[in-house]
Amino acid sequence: MGFIMDGLDAEAYDRSYSDRELLGRIGRYFKPYRGQMLLVGGMIVLNSLMDAAFPVLIATGLDLLTGSDNIRVDVWERSWWLIVAIFLTGVLSWTFNFVRQRYTARTVGDVVLDLRRDAFNAVLARDMSFYDEFSSGKIVSRVTSDTQDFANVVTLTLNLISQVLQVTVVVSILIFINVQLAFIALAIAPLIIIIALTFRRIARRTTQQARRVIAQVNANVQESIAGIAIAKNFRQEQTIYNEFTQVNAQSYRLSWRQGLVFSAIFPILGTVAGIGTALILYFGGRSVLAGVVSAGAWFLFVESINLFWFPLTGIASFWSQFQLGMSASERVFALVDAEAQVVQSDNQPVPALKGRIEFEKMDFRYTEKETVLKDFSLVIPAGQTIALVGHTGAGKSSLGKLVARFYEFQGGRLLIDDRDIRTFDLGDYRRRLGIVPQTPFLFSGTVADNIRYGTPQATDEQVEAVARKVGGGDWIDALPQGLATPITEQGRGISMGQRQLVALARVLLQDPAIVILDEATASIDPLTEAQIQEGLEVVLRERTAIVIAHRLSTIRAADRILVLRKGEVIEEGDHDALMAQGGHYAELYNTYFRHQSLSYIAGIDDFTSSQPAAVQAD
Repeated sequence: MGFIMDGLDAEAYDRSYSDRELLGRIGRYFKPYRGQMLLVGGMIVLNSLMDAAFPVLIATGLDLLTGSDNIRVDVWERSWWLIVAIFLTGVLSWTFNFVRQRYTARTVGDVVLDLRRDAFNAVLARDMSFYDEFSSGKIVSRVTSDTQDFANVVTLTLNLISQVLQVTVVVSILIFINVQLAFIALAIAPLIIIIALTFRRIARRTTQQARRVIAQVNANVQESIAGIAIAKNFRQEQTIYNEFTQVNAQSYRLSWRQGLVFSAIFPILGTVAGIGTALILYFGGRSVLAGVVSAGAWFLFVESINLFWFPLTGIASFWSQFQLGMSASERVFALVDAEAQVVQSDNQPVPALKGRIEFEKMDFRYTEKETVLKDFSLVIPAGQTIALVGHTGAGKSSLGKLVARFYEFQGGRLLIDDRDIRTFDLGDYRRRLGIVPQTPFLFSGTVADNIRYGTPQATDEQVEAVARKVGGGDWIDALPQGLATPITEQGRGISMGQRQLVALARVLLQDPAIVILDEATASIDPLTEAQIQEGLEVVLRERTAIVIAHRLSTIRAADRILVLRKGEVIEEGDHDALMAQGGHYAELYNTYFRHQSLSYIAGIDDFTSSQPAAVQAD
């Protein structure tokens, strides 16, 4: 069966909880709804009493019939009250059950709402490193599917309470009718419970794997949809379909196995219960023929046995079914309890920042095998713009992520205005940061909604004033409906350049003290680049800025250029001074940036104009 389980190992943050721990945790979620649960409990008791009273009334009616000489005359006179009682029992049973189901559904819905809220809060609280390591599709599955399956624990528990009460009442009736026949039924009960409990371990493991494979399917579908444009561009639809078919087949096999486990237990329990019923029918029938018990009492016993077997098999199989909900709750609690990598030593409020940044002998690595910074020191004065250049893996983006406190460093200190960043209230601190990624993410809504995303209290006038400052404001007039232009998921509906201008306007409206910019002009046309460059001048003015530079225009505008290699600053200065050194920066310039300079472009134009017309045409 190994092929069924391939790729379904537990996540690194998963943990095992005992049933007692899980039940205690679940119980805390129900504590605020004790009143509703008491009402449900009362309805369960009353409903169980009505269900147990029904066969008693029927048996009483049989005794009345068998004891009547003139059935036509005596039945109504002697049993009209019994007919009314049976009718009322049915009505009350339905009413109690309706009230129970209504408040059960309401309570379960409230609890699932609370659990899902906690799970989503945990998702928001996780560090960026968490999302680097774990699939977002699987995380979504825990927040949605697993929290819903958690409701099974509640429903099963309430059913268990009802069945226990019903068994208690029925056993009392059986003993009252005939002690010997009651002992036959009770003797078989332990066998049913033992059989059911043997399924417990198998059911727990099977349901855990089933939940994991559902998360795998969700992750596969999410990734496929997110990358559908690339798949179509490279004509890889069939590859995506084949990958989905494989994980879907794995889901089918595990679902089949789970269904087999749960469907097998009821026939086995039913067979054992059937044997018990046959024995009771045989010995009970002999008792009736011998005149030991009446026909009504015998009927009551047979009906009570049916009422006894059904809840008893339900109680016995409870633990096997219970594992489905327990496994789901275990996965949700593991997400909630996942340990944070970024740990603050204090939560001090953050006043208005000047923006001085100091890395003091810092050690940082993403994993144990991947050292990024070693004994790294750097001071960025308040209000200074630095440009970081270097090959991929040099540590440029890591510096920005550390200043944003997205990752935990392993040694040294990071000081903001001479205060340890680990003492800040993170929410308060990040409100004073402006971050513009290379590919800005926009949410569904309007352009104005996305500009005010970090400052929701901003008025329409403030939003437009800020937008007009970025790129001269001409880009707004190019939008179909101006700032009211609707955009869809990830900013579809406007161009890449316009998305970057929106991202710059969003930061400008936030008015941060520190700006982290992963070059927002890396993949756009020259006209839009000029607009963004104007916007950058406004955004970066009188602010501390860390710019991960990809364009020569941005590098030259920086107050200081830092050249990084393997986590070390190997050169620093302005463009002219670094070019004069003829070192690593000059090499990078000639390799990556020289073609962006106007003199280089002019040189190409001069070269082209000096060629014969035929060559130019070629």
